[in-house]
Amino acid sequence: MKLKTWLLLSYFIVMVLPLAGAYFLVASIQAYHHEQNVEEYFQTWSELQTIIAVLDDPALYQPSSDWTRVEDLTDSQLFILLYNRDGFTLYSSAPWNTSSFATPLDRLYQDLYKLEQGHRAYSYRQPVLESNEVIGFFEVQVGRSEWLAAVEERSWLTFVGLALLFLIIYISVIFLLNRKLNRRLKLLMEQMTAFAKRQEIEEVRTNDDEIGLLTEHFYRMKRQIEDAQKAVEKEQKEKEYMIATLSHDLKTPLTSIRAYTEEILHSGDRLAEEERKEYHMIVLDKANYMKQMLDDLLMFTLMQSSNYEMTFVKVEGQEFFEMLVADYEPLCREKGITIHVSCEVSGAYFVNPQQLMRVADNLMSNAIQHTAPGKTIWLAAFSDTCRQPEWIFPFAAEQLRFAEEALYLVVQNEGKGVQKEHGPYVFDPLYQADQARTKKESRGTGLGLSITKQIIEKHGGEVWFFSEEEAGTCVVCQLPKYEGEGEEDEQKESR
Repeated sequence: MKLKTWLLLSYFIVMVLPLAGAYFLVASIQAYHHEQNVEEYFQTWSELQTIIAVLDDPALYQPSSDWTRVEDLTDSQLFILLYNRDGFTLYSSAPWNTSSFATPLDRLYQDLYKLEQGHRAYSYRQPVLESNEVIGFFEVQVGRSEWLAAVEERSWLTFVGLALLFLIIYISVIFLLNRKLNRRLKLLMEQMTAFAKRQEIEEVRTNDDEIGLLTEHFYRMKRQIEDAQKAVEKEQKEKEYMIATLSHDLKTPLTSIRAYTEEILHSGDRLAEEERKEYHMIVLDKANYMKQMLDDLLMFTLMQSSNYEMTFVKVEGQEFFEMLVADYEPLCREKGITIHVSCEVSGAYFVNPQQLMRVADNLMSNAIQHTAPGKTIWLAAFSDTCRQPEWIFPFAAEQLRFAEEALYLVVQNEGKGVQKEHGPYVFDPLYQADQARTKKESRGTGLGLSITKQIIEKHGGEVWFFSEEEAGTCVVCQLPKYEGEGEEDEQKESR
């Protein structure tokens, strides 16, 4: 239940429940009083008959009458007044009636023979007749002390009942408010404070109300901040690792360059021409290796920058990708590797030619580096087909699903492959699953696959890596086909 609805309902209950409780208490008291009044009325009327029999004696209404019998009837709750025909008081046991003036006859003749119920007493008035003439009046008042005591007791019970009802409602409201609002808000504030102090927070189950939504929003924000912090920490560690690794990798060729350069400069004529040329080739080779590392580092840094925008141009697919997959045969032949190249591309594509050439170079460099002489490399670009090439490794084919409206660049090589547990990390920067960094012929920086993945993703595509030990590796890049129309097809776009 929403807090707004709950508060409105609680307010309604708090307003109505006390009134309803008071009504039922008062109604029950009134019902009790009514029952008591009926019982008391008939009891008083029964007692009054005996008194009337005594007071209805004409002899009592003479000035010199004996009122001993009347006095015997009176007590602290029963008062009797006797009047003559003119309204003068002949006898009174009521302490409040001490007046010597005559009572008005219209009052004496009012409500005769009627037992009137007052708050404190019953009153009854009746004329006394002799020879069908009125010779006097008597008035009897019966006190209601027991009824008054019962009323007072019931009144106190009603007050106590109402007080208890209000107290119960107040405690219930305080308890519910504390449970529904205060305790949850206090817990949320404590969790926010603990999170600000970088303390561990145990997430609790939330309700479907405003505080629950606020708490869930806080938990979601907390998780996002924690994920962002982990990402920052991971990025920082990667940068530190990258700096340390590249520093080490640059130090090795730089040491070689220094040593061979010093040997060339200080040897004079002692070095044979063949040795001098060999030293020159080593220095150039090490310098080119350092240049490649610095180029990869620069490109990786650019890809990581949010301000970097890659420029795209429209190209004709078959022409561009034929050029892209060509020119690798001489290098493979030099390494003693067999290469199969195919290109079947149709349609137009929006690409960055220079960056796609870098992708092809990175993938082919890795394939050549990890393919032994006598083994085979497959390089293909194709589109508009759902049929997989027959030469795709079975372990890759069972996971691939080619789409018609896309282009695929596939580089596959026979080799040692990558262990299954290393597969998810091959696109991480500086990750080298086969410890190739220790190989003498290694020319990789560990950034090639990471750069490749980022370039393909900036083209709106995807990259998949499949490998199996002692079988080989297959890398598949998917690029979307361009579907633009009009003059904008010839314009450059930035992503």
